[in-house]
Amino acid sequence: VQLQASGGGLVQAGGSLRLSCAASGSISSISVMGWYRQAPGKQRELVATIASGGMRNYIESVKGRFTISRDNAKNTVYLQMNSLKPEDTAVYYCNARTWNGLTAYWGQGTQVTVSS
Repeated sequence: VQLQASGGGLVQAGGSLRLSCAASGSISSISVMGWYRQAPGKQRELVATIASGGMRNYIESVKGRFTISRDNAKNTVYLQMNSLKPEDTAVYYCNARTWNGLTAYWGQGTQVTVSS
C-alpha cells in the first residue's frame, strides 16, 4: 500500500486547510485510515481516524474544528481543518492499518504551519 499526502501549507490562525491522502496498491487490506502529526520536539500523536464503515475518532484538542472523511471509491481520506491554531503547527502524516491491525502504512509528511 502506498499513501500520497498533499494539502499542507502556511495559514493564519483561524484559517482552514484540507489535507488529502490517496491510497494505492492492496487497498482491500486496509481497514482504518487516519492522520497523525508531529510538532518539533514532540512525539508523533494521533489526530483522527476513520474506519471503513465510517466510525470516526478525534483527539480532544481538534474536536469541533477538524473533520476526517473518506471516499472509498477514490481510496482517499481527507482532513478538513478549520479554526486552525498555532499549536496545530506540525508535520501531518497519513496512516493506514490493515484489518488484522498488524501492519501500518505511512505516507510522507506534509507540513502545516499556522501563524499567529
